[in-house]
Amino acid sequence: MYFGDHIMPHFHAIYAEFSAQISIVNVGIINGHLPPKALALIIEWASMYQEELRINWQSLSENGNGIYTKIEPLK
Repeated sequence: MYFGDHIMPHFHAIYAEFSAQISIVNVGIINGHLPPKALALIIEWASMYQEELRINWQSLSENGNGIYTKIEPLK
């Protein structure tokens, strides 16, 4: 997460040469492009951990000091 580019709560996803900003609220692409299979996995993961992502975003926006909780990868 990069809090310095506040457009809305989001995270950055990178896959090979592709990258996108993913909305935490809507769990969809805000900006960028990912291949369909990679996007499907990211959406699945973000849907599972939407609350944790929201809490991390809120913590980073309030504290600004990089404190966040690591979120498990998709298994």
